[in-house]
Amino acid sequence: MNVDVQYATIEHIKFAQEICDLIESAAKARGTGIAKREPEYIRSKIEAQQAVIATCAGELAGFCYIETWQNKEYVANSGLVVSPKFRNIGLAKRIKQKILELSQEKFPGTRLFGITTSLAVLKINYELGYRPVTFSELTTDDAFWKGCRSCPNHDILERNNRANCLCTGMLYDDSSKKKEAEKQKGAIAKRFQRLTNFKNKRKLNKKK
Repeated sequence: MNVDVQYATIEHIKFAQEICDLIESAAKARGTGIAKREPEYIRSKIEAQQAVIATCAGELAGFCYIETWQNKEYVANSGLVVSPKFRNIGLAKRIKQKILELSQEKFPGTRLFGITTSLAVLKINYELGYRPVTFSELTTDDAFWKGCRSCPNHDILERNNRANCLCTGMLYDDSSKKKEAEKQKGAIAKRFQRLTNFKNKRKLNKKK
């Protein structure tokens, strides 16, 4: 499938209601909460250039948006959804990568975080450079935690005074990505050196 993942623009406002419906149906299917959103809120995110959308031949394929907390000290990538028709093709990771890039462009130096119960999202986040952390390392903004009220596990969060829940908190660690990149770079250099040594050895054997 030729799916285009891009920063959402005003031309994508027409998908606002469809995005809300997709968010709501995904939350119901999963049984845990993505806070319900209204079309006006989605439109505001698109107009503020704080969203990423995936489309295919004019059809909505996926979406994700940015939320800021604690006077923009913390940034979360929220409302990640992929239309059922476009699942299992790696689209969620492409959207997460794009929204991460947008977050870093618009809010450099902020702490990027998220919470999730999804093993698939945990895996994607880890591959992108997020690392599990305690809830104490996340935002203390009441407005953020109020968003958890729509989740059936909210009582667990409250009983634990927001210290933990069934969700895993994750914080983006840029240094881990750099270390991984250096590790891969080193591995490639070693493979190249082994190949060079092998070729040189063959040349010497031919001369003999």
